[in-house]
Amino acid sequence: MHDAGSAIISMMDTPSTIPDSFVVVYHPSMLEAAPLAEEIAAYLRELGQKEAHGSLYDPELREQIEDGEFKLLIALGGDGTMLRSGHLCAPSGVPILGVNLGRFGFLTAVQHENWKQTLERVLSGDYWIEARMMLRAEHRRNEGVLGVWDVVNECFVGRGEFVRPVQLITEVDGHYLTTYIADGLIIATPTGSTAYALAAGGPILPPELRNILIVPVAPHLSVERAIVLHEGSWVRVVVKTDHEASLTIDGQPSTKLQDEDQVYARVGEHTLQFIRVQDPDYFYRNLTSRMNQNPTTGALR
Repeated sequence: MHDAGSAIISMMDTPSTIPDSFVVVYHPSMLEAAPLAEEIAAYLRELGQKEAHGSLYDPELREQIEDGEFKLLIALGGDGTMLRSGHLCAPSGVPILGVNLGRFGFLTAVQHENWKQTLERVLSGDYWIEARMMLRAEHRRNEGVLGVWDVVNECFVGRGEFVRPVQLITEVDGHYLTTYIADGLIIATPTGSTAYALAAGGPILPPELRNILIVPVAPHLSVERAIVLHEGSWVRVVVKTDHEASLTIDGQPSTKLQDEDQVYARVGEHTLQFIRVQDPDYFYRNLTSRMNQNPTTGALR
């Protein structure tokens, strides 16, 4: 298994590359985000840095990011903004620095009032990169592949609008595991272990691990325990239902599933990179304070 602790120590001992081009993106529904993006951009310009800034959904800016024109992306928002930034940045290998404007901030690195001190450290090379595993999920029907996704948190296979359980025949590495009769099944990364999987009673995994987590949601006469799989494993779920079922990736709009549709999940080819300035044990120090918060509507933007 990947020795995550050794990898972090190695990164901490190696001088970090100082980025020379930045893009600042924000969630457009957060009123304070656009002015802060302009303030950060102006600061970078004063230092002679190449920069661009705008909405996370700006098509031209997204194309530049996908083409790898920037060395670092600064995301202003909450965990939802970090997820969307991860989907955008991981394929081109652009690291992300998250500035928290939400209320929860499991994924962000810094509170908004501390952005300047954090950037000073980044520009001096005083940071490390936290690599997080992603999943690749596929929706298959018969012999065809209908959809492929990069997954930061989780994919959820389960019921649709009708409050009725579905049968989910689940295999691991081609071997039958069990048939869940449940509202659904979560297949998550360690990053996702503190998201929906946590709410469903799953364990918390340190973010540097490379494991796959499967957690049933409201199982009825089925295996209730979460299962942690090795990073080399792959999961196949066959849906058995006479009513609507769905597949949801990282909280995005759902894809409808039919009876006998299949969902495959395995470790993806891309790795999500977060810029960190805290000590590597920050996750455990922050865990209790995060768990004691009570996020309200809009916290994940």
